[in-house]
Amino acid sequence: MVVWKSIQKKTMNAPDEAALLVAELLARRWLPRQHPRVKRALIDADLWQAVEDRLAQVGLRLVDNIHADHVTTAMVRSVEHAVFGESALNSNNNIDLPRDGVSLLVVLWSLIILPKRERQAARDSGTENTEQSEMFNSDRPMPRAQSVSPVISYKALLADFGNQLGKKTRLDGNLKRLENHGFIERRGDDIVEGPLLDLLLDYDTLAPRILDGTLGAVLSKARAAAEAKTAQTDEQQKETGEAS
Repeated sequence: MVVWKSIQKKTMNAPDEAALLVAELLARRWLPRQHPRVKRALIDADLWQAVEDRLAQVGLRLVDNIHADHVTTAMVRSVEHAVFGESALNSNNNIDLPRDGVSLLVVLWSLIILPKRERQAARDSGTENTEQSEMFNSDRPMPRAQSVSPVISYKALLADFGNQLGKKTRLDGNLKRLENHGFIERRGDDIVEGPLLDLLLDYDTLAPRILDGTLGAVLSKARAAAEAKTAQTDEQQKETGEAS
């Protein structure tokens, strides 16, 4: 009888799959969609609902979309005021980003997420399109964010937006803040999409404002210049290879 009670107590105290996934999300802040527990939850509706229910009990929600390679958690809107107070109503962010840091975040989101979403919608994984591939385009799986997400040059960012974003010192400081928050990653002079960039900013709200606003024209010009530079570099590498 004593042995049975001991086993029963251990079983009752053992965390279930939903609790383990919630705990890991809270500890790590985000998890890749390829993580074993996340993959299981994505195909198990009951487990997914259990995770959402657990998070809702503490004022959090599960954040996921098919265009991102990660999942994360965020605060439920209805509890933000209780947690952050009046500042939550008067602030455009709750992670203490300065105004120019928020502007930099929007610029990088626009330069990275907008073209990435376009490529994913076109099922463009960087391979050469042919008539045959276009014919079966709708049957092709959506490429992962990592394979189609643009790489932004730090030097180009500084040249195009440095004056508007506080010049080099402020830009460097805000890039570090965004990196620490998981919005971007730095690879030498390259800036790439971080785990949270396409999760915590609302595409449906932000995209129309950018595309239809003044920033849209500026970003289109910057993107065209970047694509031209990339094409020129590829052509130079091709010529170098042929010469050798």
